[in-house]
Amino acid sequence: MSATLFERLGGEAGITQLASDLLDTHLKNPVIARRYVDSDIPKAKQGAAEFFTTGTGGPNVYTGKDMVGTHRGMNISNDEFVAVLDDVLIALDKNGVGQREKEEVLFVFFSTKNEVVGQ
Repeated sequence: MSATLFERLGGEAGITQLASDLLDTHLKNPVIARRYVDSDIPKAKQGAAEFFTTGTGGPNVYTGKDMVGTHRGMNISNDEFVAVLDDVLIALDKNGVGQREKEEVLFVFFSTKNEVVGQ
């Protein structure tokens, strides 16, 4: 049996680091940084790690809102969504994630596009 994406990304510790690096990258990205001005960053990192854990085959620990509920009223543009995907790649590269895993992670994120953009 092959390992889950969650396991291949380093389990809980790996996912927690990826989520932290991703949010740190978002905060530096001029396209989306303003979205986090009034955010509780530690809470956002925890939520991202939980979402990422559940979405990659780890334990079902995500208890936040669904993607539509989370992004409702934000009117996120396609450019902002692409900026998030770019940040995902930066975080994955920073953590030495392999190409196969990068593609799988991008698929997980891209699969949420219709639930995020324009809500």
